[in-house]
Amino acid sequence: MVDTQVRPDVSAIRTSLTAIKPTRGMKVFNVVNVTLLSLFAIAIIIPFVNLIAVSFSSTGAIRAGQVTLWPVGFNTNTFVSVFGDRWFWIAYWNTIRYTAAYVAVAMALTTTFAYAISRPHLKGKTFFIGLAVFTMFFGGGLIPNFILITRVLGWRDNMLALIIPGALSVFNMLVMKSFFENFPSELIEAGQLDGASHYKIFFRIVLPLSKAILATMTLFYAVGMWNSWFGAMVYLDSREMFPIMLYLRNLIVSSTVVEDISSGDTADIGRNVGAVAMLLTTLPIMCVYPFIQKYFVSGVMLGSVKG
Repeated sequence: MVDTQVRPDVSAIRTSLTAIKPTRGMKVFNVVNVTLLSLFAIAIIIPFVNLIAVSFSSTGAIRAGQVTLWPVGFNTNTFVSVFGDRWFWIAYWNTIRYTAAYVAVAMALTTTFAYAISRPHLKGKTFFIGLAVFTMFFGGGLIPNFILITRVLGWRDNMLALIIPGALSVFNMLVMKSFFENFPSELIEAGQLDGASHYKIFFRIVLPLSKAILATMTLFYAVGMWNSWFGAMVYLDSREMFPIMLYLRNLIVSSTVVEDISSGDTADIGRNVGAVAMLLTTLPIMCVYPFIQKYFVSGVMLGSVKG
């Protein structure tokens, strides 16, 4: 069979684009754009570099304001103290478990709910959207939620108290709903013509072509659970159940008290424990982000529908 499809000459297109001379306005825009983005990047990087420097500096240097972008009076007492504590690793493992379970439940609820209300033929679509939006502006409050979770549901000192109540973000769901509404209808109709059910279309066609929005929402949910500590402080009693954020919060509070009454190495640990805490909790997200960031800018829908 002869391939009669006309293929564009990529090299010719690149040559023609290169031959186009940028106008003065384009040059000014590029200079301003690069300058602003560079300043924005520096404004983000410098505080983090300073955080690293403070975490490895001595108390005297921190108190004297001598620490900028490089450690002064190199000190690792805080890291030794934190890493040597077995409760730190227990709390870290708890956070990993909570985050993984929370993301799984949240993504399951968000994707299914968003896809259902994005279909034009769904009966009661307006009612379900209004019910979801209502919860964004009205809530029972802390005390009713505490009574519901601890007494009615019996989830006191249970990981379900951290996972289930906030498993569905209405805002994320509405964003994903808009994405599904703009999904090419040709793909769904093709699946229906082949006899595929709604579930098969959803899992075999829609989700594989929605990697960008899925990766974004996964990161949002994961960061939210990773950084949360208030719910654990309210609903968890056993120290063995504490997440890393609650562990670090208690560490900062206790170290602040110790610093006021102690001196030497103990006060040294108390002085820069805040910087160490922030550094340890930021690194995991920074390690995961590069693997998800590519989905933010990739056009996964490009070329999925060909006329």
